[in-house]
Amino acid sequence: MLFALALIPVLALLVFIYLKDKSEKEPIGLLIGLFFAGMATSITAIIAELIGEVVLELVLGYFPVIKAIVLAMLVVGPAEELGKYLVLRLITWKNKHFNYSYDAIVYAVFASLGFAAIENVGYVFSNGLSTAILRMFTAIPGHAAFAVLMGFFYSKAKYAYVTKNKSGYRMFNALTMIVPIVGHGIYDAIVFAAREMNNDALAGLGLLLWIGYVAALFVVAFILVIKSSKNDFCIVTLPDNAQTIYKPQVIGSWACSCGTTNYFNFCSQCGKQRPVSTQWTCPRCGMVSAYNFCGNCGCQKPVTPVTDPSYAPTPNPGTL
Repeated sequence: MLFALALIPVLALLVFIYLKDKSEKEPIGLLIGLFFAGMATSITAIIAELIGEVVLELVLGYFPVIKAIVLAMLVVGPAEELGKYLVLRLITWKNKHFNYSYDAIVYAVFASLGFAAIENVGYVFSNGLSTAILRMFTAIPGHAAFAVLMGFFYSKAKYAYVTKNKSGYRMFNALTMIVPIVGHGIYDAIVFAAREMNNDALAGLGLLLWIGYVAALFVVAFILVIKSSKNDFCIVTLPDNAQTIYKPQVIGSWACSCGTTNYFNFCSQCGKQRPVSTQWTCPRCGMVSAYNFCGNCGCQKPVTPVTDPSYAPTPNPGTL
């Protein structure tokens, strides 16, 4: 029973995130791989946290509240979230299936909840039924929320990389790591500090602060999931550096050489890329594109040579 209670919230959140991927479902094998790789990061996190606790006890042992906050912000948050980011980056960054913006959130949540699953099993079997119920509504959704934040910025980093926006890529890649680390650190810092307080009133205020923070975190993550799912778009790199971002319904279907009819950029049966017969340069921003409108500025593909002076080329701002 305890084992089931430890895993039910994990499975429920995975199914929810997976079903929100409306454009193109990710391969189950890839998602399972991310889940188990996320579980493996618990080993490095435990080692880093044990070392961090020993060092902080030597340095800040006489200041338990400060020690608790530093432990959460500079040890626990980075140890857990950087491990998840490393798994995400190594497995998905160059994967051909990472071709839609919402994919990043799916990948991040599966890796994160792999970590959360193994952690939750340990906590539940050590502390019993009450811990299982409490973590079902706090820690497990918390890990999912940190993953949504990571996936949101990871998607933007990929977009910036594809569109050759170097400054945007550096910024969003940094935010992919920093935002979940800070979010996770604050979550744990409030709890850790409250445990060390001898004053019941302050501990109670800490608990109220934590509840408010958790509620706000869950609302933000839920909104990001809904909006990212609704506004999902495709990012692909085509031959000769042609770059295209488009709503899938604009393009229509195509027949692969293996006989499968497809609506997206890769064949669902053999993985072959959608063939591209024509490319054109946007007269407004200069971006090379291959479909019906420019992926950078939204300009429609010209039917006849452009003579309208309002379409004079301007420097590509490189914005997202």
